[in-house]
Amino acid sequence: MQLNPNFANLSQSYLFTDIARRVAAYKEEHPNADIIRLGIGDVTRPLAKPVADALCAAGAEMADAATFMGYGPEHGYPFLREAIANYYKTKHGVTLSPDEIFVSDGAKSDCGNILELFTADNTALIPDPVYPAYVDANVMDGRRIEYVSGTRENGFLPAPPEGQKADIIYLCSPNNPTGAAYTKKQLAAWIRYAYSSGAVILFDAAYECFVSDKDVPHSVYEVEGAKECVVEICSLSKTAGFTGLRCGYTVVPKGLRPAGEDLRGMWSRRQQAKFNEVPYVVQRAAEAVFTPEGLKASFENVDYYKKNAAVIAKALDKAGVWYSGGVNSPYLWLACPGNLTSWDFFDKLLAEAGVVGTPGSGFGKNGEGYFRLTGFGDAARTEEAAQRLTAFLKKL
Repeated sequence: MQLNPNFANLSQSYLFTDIARRVAAYKEEHPNADIIRLGIGDVTRPLAKPVADALCAAGAEMADAATFMGYGPEHGYPFLREAIANYYKTKHGVTLSPDEIFVSDGAKSDCGNILELFTADNTALIPDPVYPAYVDANVMDGRRIEYVSGTRENGFLPAPPEGQKADIIYLCSPNNPTGAAYTKKQLAAWIRYAYSSGAVILFDAAYECFVSDKDVPHSVYEVEGAKECVVEICSLSKTAGFTGLRCGYTVVPKGLRPAGEDLRGMWSRRQQAKFNEVPYVVQRAAEAVFTPEGLKASFENVDYYKKNAAVIAKALDKAGVWYSGGVNSPYLWLACPGNLTSWDFFDKLLAEAGVVGTPGSGFGKNGEGYFRLTGFGDAARTEEAAQRLTAFLKKL
């Protein structure tokens, strides 16, 4: 027997596991420390009432023999796929067929699983800094990775590289970790690049609900030509607080036919073989998200997080610290003052202010010297964290 040798090329542990260990060690040494966590991007607001009501009603159905549901269709129940298609049409002006939409247990899973449609001989082009799951999934496959640099100079929104070819391209907008968001014009350049290269873009739209600028699209399919070269992957984790329920969706348009192959048909077949679908009760809750009442209530929670991000942004403005994000995104990506490394800043912020964030170096080489904070906390605790952050930064 031989094991996958590519696992030896992974970093020894996952970024957020490292953070948890450091915080636990600090807490053990300082048991009375009042720590405010603005690091991992988990939500804190409860499910919206229409969503929770639908979840409970579906649970009651499962307790009645007359309405009990067993295995569901592997691509998602029609009621949810149709609701998502209607959301794209009414909110984004994008027409999709329900059978182009595949319900999943979250964006993270599909961002890795969809690589099974491509051989390891393909080259993946990934921005740096980047959500580490993209890199890890390709490393596990033994795929060659090329990086395109996101820097302060380009606003952490790298353009397509001239003279460089790629087969698979990862884009995330609004971006995790930098909070930066591509405009339609900038995404059009990426679509032209992908089309001319014969490449497929895997577009992570998990944070589309935070978009407020008119020139920033919620869906990449708002940009002409995207349906011929882009798979869009989205999640209800941030839109509706489903981090504990797990539900997302991936869009594979019928017009997407790299090398003349039916990618939608391939993904359909993969899901038939390897995925047993999101639970019925969760899909009924997800359906409720896309009702007028569900969207209104869910976006009230999104606005709550956006206000938190604005509070953090105000603290950084007071301290004169450069940052990106915080407008179309729950994330703020700040330059570490005093030439501190990302982990040195992490340790000092924890020890001197009791605030936890995410070291930028964990997102790639270009993340060194930067730091991520999130707006997903409790409002009162975020206000407290902002006050601590202001005082801390003034002393540096």
